[in-house]
Amino acid sequence: MNNSHNPVSEFYEKMCSELSKAIVGKGEVEQALVIALLAGGHILIEGPPGTAKTKIAQSFAETVGASFKRIQFTPDMMPSDITGFYIYSANGTPRFVEGPLFSHIVLADELNRTTPRTQSALLEAMQESRVTIEGKSYTLERPFMVIATQVPSGGEGTYPLTDVQIDRFLLKVDNVYPSREEETRIIGNIDNFDDPDIKAVTDLLEILEMQRLVKQVHVSAANVDYITAIVTALRSDADVSWGPGVRAGISLFKCARVLAMLDGRDYVIPDDVKSLCRQAVEHRLRIKSEAEMDGVTPAAVIDRVVGNIPVPKLEV
Repeated sequence: MNNSHNPVSEFYEKMCSELSKAIVGKGEVEQALVIALLAGGHILIEGPPGTAKTKIAQSFAETVGASFKRIQFTPDMMPSDITGFYIYSANGTPRFVEGPLFSHIVLADELNRTTPRTQSALLEAMQESRVTIEGKSYTLERPFMVIATQVPSGGEGTYPLTDVQIDRFLLKVDNVYPSREEETRIIGNIDNFDDPDIKAVTDLLEILEMQRLVKQVHVSAANVDYITAIVTALRSDADVSWGPGVRAGISLFKCARVLAMLDGRDYVIPDDVKSLCRQAVEHRLRIKSEAEMDGVTPAAVIDRVVGNIPVPKLEV
């Protein structure tokens, strides 16, 4: 595939150019956002306050020409604050008021600051692209994408996401503090970054078309087996108490196809799979307590397991 005729890589290059008007040094997050969008999934961004998580999400929505809503999660928030609710007139006639989930891109900001009951209001929307209110279902317009952020677990006033909830995220990416050079650039150009002139580089119909094209990327049987080998090996690892489910392998499969197109290919190679393992699998792993006490991390387990699995020969 020639990059000059590859709408996915062209979109990515244009998007990064627009985001540079507002964002500095977030290349990994930007790529993960594109991969999640074109793979038809959702993304979880973890990082401390003040690292531009909200700015990235809002700017990203502007570049794709999508409607955008931000939900600031708090402990007193109710599920209906997210999904919507009915208002009844004096004669008993109901009128449905849409919640902020009725948008193409939804920023679930600091998701782990609200209770599990309210967190669960996102489950049906993320899995089925619909919400059900008082027995009636409403379909969410596609493309639909949740960009959730969370502060590091264990902080004051946080409620850890359940395994069921976290498994719905296609990718998880860490959003760290900028380097000293990046922070100097941000401070010195803050007036420009505060009010950037970000333009849409695509539209919703083109996004849907790119999602369709991604599904045509070839994944050989050997690479599918490679994905399965990684996931099953992680489940049986001695340091793992709770291994990745089937969605982990599906996430690797879908995301590897997008990464291939970003690189100008219409076929997946093992390096696509390897480079996405942490983002697609790490949040789905639980390490045994005794291993954690010895300093074992999910990332270290993934790197070790992937390093021990034979890489398939290139087969396109």
